[in-house]
Amino acid sequence: MIRVLLVDDQRLVRAGLRMLCDAADGIEVVGEAGDGRQAVELAARLLPDVIVMDLRMPGVDGITATSRIIGARPAARVLVLTTFGDDDHLYPALQAGACGFLLKDAPPDELLTGIRQVAAGESPFSGEVLRRLVRRAVDARPEAPRPRVAGLTAREEEVLGLVGEGLGNAEIAERMHIGVTTVKTHITALMTKTGSPNRVRLALLAHRS
Repeated sequence: MIRVLLVDDQRLVRAGLRMLCDAADGIEVVGEAGDGRQAVELAARLLPDVIVMDLRMPGVDGITATSRIIGARPAARVLVLTTFGDDDHLYPALQAGACGFLLKDAPPDELLTGIRQVAAGESPFSGEVLRRLVRRAVDARPEAPRPRVAGLTAREEEVLGLVGEGLGNAEIAERMHIGVTTVKTHITALMTKTGSPNRVRLALLAHRS
């Protein structure tokens, strides 16, 4: 069971997130916080597996709360869920220690998948956010020969290219006319064959090659 702490200053949002999590298999909401100060206190007391963190809150904001939580317990896993996907929120949140960044307009299934991924040690990002991270990383790299990734099937190369565009699993499935489970199988194979620990590294590899 994945134990989740919900942090958002809006009660209605927290209620909706709790209903979503309660209806999902293997996820249990163990606490709610309405601001960053409460989040820090509850994270220390409840030791949740995943903390779903809003960023803009009165008093102690989500970035400061994330930094304090990670400072006290480096193994804590914070998944940002926010309306604001701009660089002024994205990079400070990642620097504070957040391991994933989703936007509030994401489909409900994407949030549940994100919670499970964070609990499993992965780093989920919304498509728009992933594209921004990749662009920044690619722009910062010096020009170099673009290696071809060896050992991939044609299907895997196609999936890799779509990951590089920032598409999520459901979008890739729709684009390729295959099932989401098949996409997940290809993603797993790509990570194994390329030694990429997460989706961001796969996206960077797609751009480099």
